[in-house]
Amino acid sequence: MNILEAIVLAIIEGITEYLPVSSTGHMIITSSFFGIAQEDFTKLFTIVIQLGTILSVVVLYFKRFLQSIDFYLKLLVAFIPAVILGLLLSDFIDSLFENPIIVAVSLVIGGFILLKVDDWFTYGEEDEVKTISYSTALKIGFFQCLAMIPGVSRSGASIVGGMSQKLSRTTAAEFSFFLAVPTMLGATLKKSYDYYKAGFTLTNDQVNLLIIGNVVGFLVALLAIKTFIGYLSKHGFKMFGYYRIIIGFTILAIHFFIQPLNVI
Repeated sequence: MNILEAIVLAIIEGITEYLPVSSTGHMIITSSFFGIAQEDFTKLFTIVIQLGTILSVVVLYFKRFLQSIDFYLKLLVAFIPAVILGLLLSDFIDSLFENPIIVAVSLVIGGFILLKVDDWFTYGEEDEVKTISYSTALKIGFFQCLAMIPGVSRSGASIVGGMSQKLSRTTAAEFSFFLAVPTMLGATLKKSYDYYKAGFTLTNDQVNLLIIGNVVGFLVALLAIKTFIGYLSKHGFKMFGYYRIIIGFTILAIHFFIQPLNVI
């Protein structure tokens, strides 16, 4: 991986992590395009730069993270399903990331869901995150687990989960952002430890690329979150649905008619 590839991947991570378009799917596709998807460092890079995007949420919503112990307990409750399923299905989940068809189909199905989600949950109430109940937090946590399938989108699944519990689009999105902090931090630490345990070591150049990736991801995510919240409150999810469908069918077309992608 060179500096340009690191910057491009970090930009894509920053843009897509909090949008309902699947950051994982985009990172897999982009790294495959660069021809570096199978490199161990690329896999580690795409995980570790999530720390930068996590920090963007903490910075933007700093005061909200200081509101109460109850807030953290609700995040913990929502986080528990991902911990349990992630540990139980770790090897199976990793195997899914090698299948481009799963990514493409997930993008398309998720796209059609986003086209209809505003109609399904038109009567979502205007709540604040602090009013979310523990049972609602747990249900959103189970929805988030759908994102273990590559291409589903962690933010998309948890936002739809929140709206299914009568939360407004904005409140569901904000809770999704907050839930991303323990979820992504936990995943990053676990995967990093797995690489360390396997004896993977970093060169000075690779450390520099990780620093660059986190800084770029942090800055881009700041802009993406602000833009997304403003757009979502006014226009809903349809644009993201169409985008997912187009990207998904494009991947399928490339795979079946141009160049078979056995492993990406």
